[in-house]
Amino acid sequence: MDDNLLRLASYITDDNNKTTVKEFILLAFSDLAQLQILLFVTILLSYLICVTGNIYIIILIITDPLLHNPMYTFIGTFAFLEIMFVTVTIPKLLDNLISGKKSISFLECFTQLYFFNGLGITECYLLAVMAFDRDLAINNPLHYLSIMSKKLCFKLAVAPWIVGLSISFVTTFCTARLNYCGPNQINNFVCDAAPLQDLSCSDPLISKLAILVAAVLAVVIPFIIIIGFYIHIINTILKIKSSAGKKKAFSTCSSHLTVVSLYYGTAMIVYITPIGTQMDKFLALVYTVLTPMLNPFIYSLRNKDVKSAINKSKSLLTGLLTVSTLH
Repeated sequence: MDDNLLRLASYITDDNNKTTVKEFILLAFSDLAQLQILLFVTILLSYLICVTGNIYIIILIITDPLLHNPMYTFIGTFAFLEIMFVTVTIPKLLDNLISGKKSISFLECFTQLYFFNGLGITECYLLAVMAFDRDLAINNPLHYLSIMSKKLCFKLAVAPWIVGLSISFVTTFCTARLNYCGPNQINNFVCDAAPLQDLSCSDPLISKLAILVAAVLAVVIPFIIIIGFYIHIINTILKIKSSAGKKKAFSTCSSHLTVVSLYYGTAMIVYITPIGTQMDKFLALVYTVLTPMLNPFIYSLRNKDVKSAINKSKSLLTGLLTVSTLH
């Protein structure tokens, strides 16, 4: 469809002869027409690997009694969160790439914004909870299971969702109540607060202040909590005399530390990069697609309990195939 027609389709005129945006245009990678198919195939495969890998982790945790402990409850919650996080943005991006449909309704855009930010904040706090869990396991191994009861574990698994979705509601509401009267083109593949504020024809000061406060609550505070727990963990590990003991203690939190480094590292690069550049969209892809895709491999390849569960599931599957073949 012609760009002028897209713009005309995106506005309606109200009684005061002002225009109100009814939908936005996600430009995504439209200026790279020759790479649309390659990007579609690459992102689709990454999405399928991410969803399949995280579902596999969840199934292993549910079915293997060896993994029925608090640490794997949090890992399972994290895997479910990752599936939701990528599903908020990637299907829309795939549709954008393959069908050329770049429009997104006002309601759909702000719904995507709400869940994209809410799930991202939830992930930050869940990683902080997982850091607390590892700190407790290393510093209080004898009392770990008595302190980390099923009730406390459940509360700690649910709390990040409440915090994340609540903070996101406030920032999304403040951004949605702005006036949008054109233009309506977002130079990204996802509805995000900053480009939406730039499109507003009213003063976005309150919305920007809300985003700033939310950034401190959502990113800075859980990051400081994680750093604090890992300082405590490293201090404890350094006091262990045997190298085998140090290695064993560190192995219990190495997967989590790797995931934290990937998540915060890519997120910081994305938001430090100047908005509107071509590179920031590719960096955002790393943050929203590649990092969630790698997490199941990190938890399976660097964790002996998960590897043991995988081997058992392979043996069981081989046995079932053998029996079915004999019959």
